[in-house]
Amino acid sequence: MKLVHGAGAMSLAVLLAFPVVASACDNPRQMDGFKTCADVAKAEQEGGLVLYSPDPEENSAKLMEAFHQAFPKITTNFIRLQTGALYQKLMTERRAKVYQVDVLQLTDMGFVLDFQKRDGYVQYVSPEMTAYNPDFKSSPEGYWTWGSFIMAGLAYNPKLLKPEDAPKTWKDALDPKYSGVINTKIAASGLQHVTWYELHALYGDDYFQKLGELKPRGFDSYVQQFDRAISGQDTLIHTAQYSAYLLAKAKGAPIEFVFPEEGLTLTPGVFGLVSDAPHPNAAQLFMDWFLSVPGQTAWDTISSLNSPRTGAPPPPNGIATDKIKLLYPKDWQAFLATHDQFVKIWAKVTGVR
Repeated sequence: MKLVHGAGAMSLAVLLAFPVVASACDNPRQMDGFKTCADVAKAEQEGGLVLYSPDPEENSAKLMEAFHQAFPKITTNFIRLQTGALYQKLMTERRAKVYQVDVLQLTDMGFVLDFQKRDGYVQYVSPEMTAYNPDFKSSPEGYWTWGSFIMAGLAYNPKLLKPEDAPKTWKDALDPKYSGVINTKIAASGLQHVTWYELHALYGDDYFQKLGELKPRGFDSYVQQFDRAISGQDTLIHTAQYSAYLLAKAKGAPIEFVFPEEGLTLTPGVFGLVSDAPHPNAAQLFMDWFLSVPGQTAWDTISSLNSPRTGAPPPPNGIATDKIKLLYPKDWQAFLATHDQFVKIWAKVTGVR
């Protein structure tokens, strides 16, 4: 973990060393619901597209199928691994000069910035990028773009906690009544790191000292977190993923979500086109489609994640992003520099020694 975050934490000067520039093509082609600068004929001649993704296999399979339905001549495939393992695989391949991926999805900004530093992304400014806030794009734009928000708040079992007694803020989660019946994520979670970073900025070290006194259990997966709350083993989930709540609620599980007054914390799902890709035109076409309203609607429906795109609809039964207060690092370099500090503190919070 030290290697990864050390490599990702490069200076702002390195980022600014990239060529400043690029714009979408002068006359993008109008497709069904989106515009593209890709050569569609060449994309179809290439006939393939490969995605590397850390998302659940079912989600990636459905995303690839949705794109294939839009462009039947392009066969799609994907490889799914946990983010760290996926990045290691990619680096191993590139050292061996093996190039088999077209589109890369990552959920750790340390890896994203490291790959940009290594010239791993090819710059392609999609005409659909104008609908994305500058915070959600590389600088200069075109190397990577946030394709989803992975957001967290609080969640509880209404059979164990009445709505009127439920927390309204992140600070309310420190109530002694949650001692021994609260869970959170482990230090390996990028979303947990962001949550710590943002709450530390608001409330300082005292917040986490008090959270540690509640003896929260740390889990690797949101599935474990929600299973414990739904089964009644835990009353409250700290750093509860909103998309996981939507999925559980859709199945009729006894679970309710809290949008803390301070805001939801988030980490992004980042998408970019890989240099030396085997299907470069198909990759450009995919990025244009994916960043468009049709593509984002398809992805939000598949993943239950919210879209960063202005005007995109929320996931099924979800709340629109523009109605949610968001907490995330504005300076990712400063955030990455706190990794070791976070790991030490989180080990104490969750009782890991």
